[in-house]
Amino acid sequence: MSTDTGSSRGAAGGVLLLCRAGPDAVAPVVPLLRERAGIAGAGDGWTLLVPEGEPWRNGETVERVATGWAFALAVGVSWPVLAVWWDADRSGCVLASGFRRPVPYVWLGNGTAVGEDEAMRTLGEGLGLGAGAGAGAGAGALLALTRPEPSVDGIGRLRGLLAALAGLGLRLPDGVAPGETVEGLREVVPEGAVRERVEMGEGVRAAGARAGAEAGGSGASGGMGARVVAWVQVGLGVPVLLWGVRRRRAGWVVAGLVLVGDGVVGGVRAGAWGRA
Repeated sequence: MSTDTGSSRGAAGGVLLLCRAGPDAVAPVVPLLRERAGIAGAGDGWTLLVPEGEPWRNGETVERVATGWAFALAVGVSWPVLAVWWDADRSGCVLASGFRRPVPYVWLGNGTAVGEDEAMRTLGEGLGLGAGAGAGAGAGALLALTRPEPSVDGIGRLRGLLAALAGLGLRLPDGVAPGETVEGLREVVPEGAVRERVEMGEGVRAAGARAGAEAGGSGASGGMGARVVAWVQVGLGVPVLLWGVRRRRAGWVVAGLVLVGDGVVGGVRAGAWGRA
């Protein structure tokens, strides 16, 4: 593994979202990010999303934002989402799958692992490593990322992680790599044909927030009110999602996913269902 720090290039932070599904399956759920995003195929059965926004500049950590995005995308779908993130001091990844608690792993800037081997094993199993051609070698490569290696920094660890997933068909587009600036990543992966779905999602989200605010009263901006909004959004979104799936109505599926995803992420932030 080469020593390519990349830290100065991407010091402000960055996130790559890797979905274990093709672009056609992923595009309808992009509105759950609450951000427009670049979308591109990333090999056999993988999709790359590069969110347009940088909400961590408003006080959130890159890790927390990445976790929220991955969790939102994974809610209500059958495939997992891996968020790969970095900032000036650390780098890491988060695996989200359905309503399960996300599985994180973190490295310091110098490449020192901060986490348990078991978390990396869980992450690999969740992505499908451990069975199939190339998976065994990939699983071993993942575990190697938990062991000391002075010549590899945090960005190098992320590149090793992505290399380990090559046995599962992952191939990032040329020019996409951990440590690159957000602006550079956007140039390589421009926004795809998902604008209408994102705008629809914004409208559905606003309606759900209004309904939740009415249910939560004047305190809906925080505390119990924020938790009530989250509960209402999930309560509204689940039947809408199920109805859309049964009737095969893509628009209703998107609406349901947006409401459920917003409710779940908002609930995590407000403490409605425990810490992610």
